[in-house]
Amino acid sequence: MPEHVNEDERLLLAAGRGDLEAFTDLVNRHQAWAWRIAYRFFGESQNAEDVVQEAFLKLLQAAPRFDPRAAFRTYFYRIITRLCLDQARKKHPTYMDSLPDAPDPGPNAVDQIVHREMSLAVRAALDRLPPNQRMAIVLRYDEDLDYRGIAEALQISTKAVERLLSRARKRLRLLLPT
Repeated sequence: MPEHVNEDERLLLAAGRGDLEAFTDLVNRHQAWAWRIAYRFFGESQNAEDVVQEAFLKLLQAAPRFDPRAAFRTYFYRIITRLCLDQARKKHPTYMDSLPDAPDPGPNAVDQIVHREMSLAVRAALDRLPPNQRMAIVLRYDEDLDYRGIAEALQISTKAVERLLSRARKRLRLLLPT
């Protein structure tokens, strides 16, 4: 095995040889960020959980064919991205305004209301974007991927990513209150 292969690639190769403990390690290492991407895309946990579960199943099925020259994270981003986009084409999901997390005792009630209203407006605007533009926004601003990473995940050129993000930002500016 080449020296440059990192731990994730090693685990996936081991899973491809039938080592389910290695696959369990991969799931434990990556389920949180995988769920976060799907949740940000769908805005609700049930679809996110379904997509992440399906993504890990597809990853396990593809493990015997994995080429260690590919970066694991890019490979898995591509699987999650495809599943989210496919699911969005099949049906229009119900969205929520933000990720569920522990309440923050800091902001006062007025600030919380303003934040909630803004979150709802952003979610509604994101809902009106085409799925590929929405995914580009999620990968860029929630996952902090660069254009190359987004291009690899969506299997398009970096120029196409620039155009997707530009159109998405223009549309969001029109849809969001100023």
